[in-house]
Amino acid sequence: MTTFEKLTALLDGQLANYKRVEHAPCGKCEEVAAIRGTAISQGAKALVCHVKGNGVKQYVLAVLPADQQADLSKVANAVGGLRASLASPAEVDRLTGCVFGAIPPFSFHDELQVVVDPTLCERNREIAFNAGRLETSIVLDAQDYQRIGRFTRADIRK
Repeated sequence: MTTFEKLTALLDGQLANYKRVEHAPCGKCEEVAAIRGTAISQGAKALVCHVKGNGVKQYVLAVLPADQQADLSKVANAVGGLRASLASPAEVDRLTGCVFGAIPPFSFHDELQVVVDPTLCERNREIAFNAGRLETSIVLDAQDYQRIGRFTRADIRK
């Protein structure tokens, strides 16, 4: 089952309020927001990070508004670690089944813990993200994301 199939099965199974948008393959936040007709701040930027230190060795999917930058030390602190780095393309593929730019703000892998910056849902009634592939986006009700998503909330912005 692909990440897209897992994602839509989850959203449908939870009766989430969402719409699917098909478009030319795109992984850049600004470009895809224009195609979707959404604000850049609605974009759920999802970064796969490797956190280490303090006895912690954890992969984290750091999710924040696309108009913000992640603070990797805050990502590490959110799970009790000391430092974080971006995962390699091979690690991203293994943990998400996606290429960079297509990663949804959900984890379907036991080793990947999700940490979401609360401003994503506080600032937006709907969030938008690529749905496991670069040519398909989901625009999802922010309350449904909070209800369905299994994540920790933490300030992870610069």
